[in-house]
Amino acid sequence: MNSQNTLSRRTFLRNSIGMVAAGAGAGLLTNGAVQASGNEVFEVVKTEAEWKKQLGEARFAILRKEDTERPGSSPLNNEKRDGIFHCAGCDLPVYSSKTKYESGTGWPSFYESLPNAIGTREDRRLIFSVRTEVHCRRCGGHFGHVFDDGPAPTGKRHCLNGLSLIFKPTA
Repeated sequence: MNSQNTLSRRTFLRNSIGMVAAGAGAGLLTNGAVQASGNEVFEVVKTEAEWKKQLGEARFAILRKEDTERPGSSPLNNEKRDGIFHCAGCDLPVYSSKTKYESGTGWPSFYESLPNAIGTREDRRLIFSVRTEVHCRRCGGHFGHVFDDGPAPTGKRHCLNGLSLIFKPTA
């Protein structure tokens, strides 16, 4: 089936603000945010065409289609300056350089996000495995996954796609 003719649940929820019925699993909140499945609220909502125009093909594939970049391909792997990593979709500050560490995985890794920056959900796309997907709490953009094999103090490894982030060094 042609991917242009398919509509994922996530895309449907974001693109159908004005047409969503209360019983369809999503609803329009009074502040203009979209609530999906009762627990996810996204303040920034755009059409697929708007996201593609803003993000370009590579970032669109990762943030909006949950793709994964090649390990070792992100310049952010080598970013060592003090600063804040922002969502490449909506510019929300999401991770501090103070929580970044070298995990040896080939992707930028952090042991903790900034407060009120991310959302998580079960990712059951792999056979015989369940992962925890991590995304921007404001626009729903896919960052990567979080695992329980990280360093102290949290024991978590937020394994992220570099293209989902923009680094802003401290002045």
